[in-house]
Amino acid sequence: DRGTGIAATELALMAGAERVEGTLFGNGERTGNCDIMTMAMNLFSQGVDPELDFRDMPRIRQIAEEVTKIRVHERHPYAGDLVFTAFSGSHQDAIKKGMAVVKEDHWEVPYLPIDPADVGSSYKESVRVNSQSGKGGVGFILEQHFGISLPREMLQEFAKQVQVLTEDLDREVRRDEILQALFDTFEAQDGPYALLNYELNNAANDTLVCEGLIQVSENEVKIQGQGSGPIEAFVNAMVATLNEPLNVAAYHEHALRDGDVVGKDAQAIGIVSIEFGEGSVFGVGRSKNTVTASLLAIISAINRRWSQRL
Repeated sequence: DRGTGIAATELALMAGAERVEGTLFGNGERTGNCDIMTMAMNLFSQGVDPELDFRDMPRIRQIAEEVTKIRVHERHPYAGDLVFTAFSGSHQDAIKKGMAVVKEDHWEVPYLPIDPADVGSSYKESVRVNSQSGKGGVGFILEQHFGISLPREMLQEFAKQVQVLTEDLDREVRRDEILQALFDTFEAQDGPYALLNYELNNAANDTLVCEGLIQVSENEVKIQGQGSGPIEAFVNAMVATLNEPLNVAAYHEHALRDGDVVGKDAQAIGIVSIEFGEGSVFGVGRSKNTVTASLLAIISAINRRWSQRL
């Protein structure tokens, strides 16, 4: 009745007890019953086989709730809806870093005492984003669910936008809303510059020539540039058009996925950081063609820089 049933039982086992009695989820005749599930999973988390099978915890919980008409609390150890969930920015960052280095044969991740998969859950659902969250949670969602890894500086900038979104909505944001917010923030295709078409051709000395047509406000402008690859050739073409220096400081490419699945018609995501004279700007582009996605990302960065100047 003092709420120490599980702790007392663990001490008894350490002292040599060979048999314990308990109730499923602690639901018994009165208060203070030892929750046999929590007891078993505590042993399991320390490498001791409790000889009880909780691999399908959601199903066990469902049956128990149907039979007893007693709801398992959302924060109940090992079985609650939120047991593997982190909202705090510092917790999310620790989980993200832990998941990046966890070894397959030895589970050791901060704030996740066991692999959620061991009880029929998923670590991908362990991080959810609300107003308490920081860049770690946002980055985790994008990486684990969509395969998008943002550069550190870009993630810091984007996390602030997500913070504003959660405060405006006054609720937790879904992962699809986070993805859309990423495009709303960095995919600037509605500025004065737009890519209409382009063509790449081989030139001398293993270089490429990029010839294309862009829209600048109400005008269509032909561009031409040369470089060692399509991105360099396009940037050189834009430099000649803008009549000012710009340089690709960073470039990243990802295949947009849904969970663990990359569809045959998956879009490529291009992410670039363009350095102008006074600083750098990130841009995002999307296309089924990886080169086109990269060039659209450059256009997005140029448009974002233009809007920041207003």
